[in-house]
Amino acid sequence: MPFSFAKDKIPPHDEEAEKATLGAVLLDPDAIGLVIRYLRADNFYSLQNQKIFSAILSLYNDGKTVDLITLADRLRTDGELDAAGGPGYLAALTDTVPTSANVEYYAQIVLDRSVRRKLLGIAARITAESHNEAEESRAILESSQKQLFDLTDANQSAVVRSPKELIPQAIGAIERLYKNRDSYSGIPSGFGDLDSMTSGFQKSELIIIGARPSVGKTALALSMAGNIAIKKKIPVAFFSLEMSGLQLMFRLLSAESHISSHSIRTGFLKLSDLENIQDAAGKIYEAPLYLVDMPNMKLLDLRAMARRLRQQYEVEILFIDYLTLITSENSMIPRHEQIAEISRSLKALARELDIPVVALSQVKRDAEGKTPTLADLRESGSIEQDADVVMFLHRERAANEEAIETKLIVAKQRNGPVGDIEILFRPKYTEFVSKTNG
Repeated sequence: MPFSFAKDKIPPHDEEAEKATLGAVLLDPDAIGLVIRYLRADNFYSLQNQKIFSAILSLYNDGKTVDLITLADRLRTDGELDAAGGPGYLAALTDTVPTSANVEYYAQIVLDRSVRRKLLGIAARITAESHNEAEESRAILESSQKQLFDLTDANQSAVVRSPKELIPQAIGAIERLYKNRDSYSGIPSGFGDLDSMTSGFQKSELIIIGARPSVGKTALALSMAGNIAIKKKIPVAFFSLEMSGLQLMFRLLSAESHISSHSIRTGFLKLSDLENIQDAAGKIYEAPLYLVDMPNMKLLDLRAMARRLRQQYEVEILFIDYLTLITSENSMIPRHEQIAEISRSLKALARELDIPVVALSQVKRDAEGKTPTLADLRESGSIEQDADVVMFLHRERAANEEAIETKLIVAKQRNGPVGDIEILFRPKYTEFVSKTNG
């Protein structure tokens, strides 16, 4: 049901800003390029102004000059001239502003009022649905989140920058990298050879770690998360769709205390083991590590939680275990299309939050027994396309049960080299370590 405001409530709008925006465009057609970064026709409150802006966009898209004469002609041709206020109203628009200098500011005001109206509409729908006991609360929450996310996405404008603006930023960044060339530009994983190749996990990047079942995807991701949060004190969020938070904590305690995970799970411990576990617990207790234990997580839930963690705890990197367990909102479409939607959304989330997003993924079953490649990513080729970095875990049969040599294959790196790295898996503690430090 479309939302309507109560008769005694005037919806948020600014008629003068709407007129000033249209008037500035008529004075200077080049201003359209600025305005369309912010506005669509439905952002205008006045129906007259909506029709006028639609006609302006129509002329602009057709490559025609936009002025009073061409605008009136287009509206007349479309049968909308009278509904748009007539020639007199169009002429009056150019009198509302002396120049187009402040058109971007006017457009931002129009957009702000439009967003406020839409927020009120969403709030009213939530209120109405919440009073309807036939509606499930879960469905209301999902619908509400989607409406808010859609509103956010719809109002993200592209940023156009010239070399004059970007060159100083680029040179400054290069100079900082030069001065700190012995450190990493991104967040170090704690695996030295990998960090040397990637310079750490970079902001806005989607990193995929793929492997067959039981090779150790979760163990590797948790080892990295522990290195980052426990040792470097960098805030980390770890979304677990397969294991409980308690299971993950047992693994962290095992790795940090060097007490076997089996002993911890079964309780067969010596007094000295308990002391080591207590010491490890103290280190982990202070770590900025946030474990999100939520099986059957929907994509919208994940995005909402990630935004909240970024805002509330200033999380700087996100791990997801694992990608193909995320539930798409579009359950009726084929699974490979759902995975493509999830993959695109994770890349968009990395860019929006400006943090690395590390997602685990299974490889196809027919890849078992051979070295995995990009073609083996399960269920969708879009994962490879969306990812900035793709890594695979691979190992042959274990020769040394204490420390199993495992190959970490960097198969894709959009902005760097690819290659193989040797790391060690310690099954006793369910952890990975650098071979050079192991």
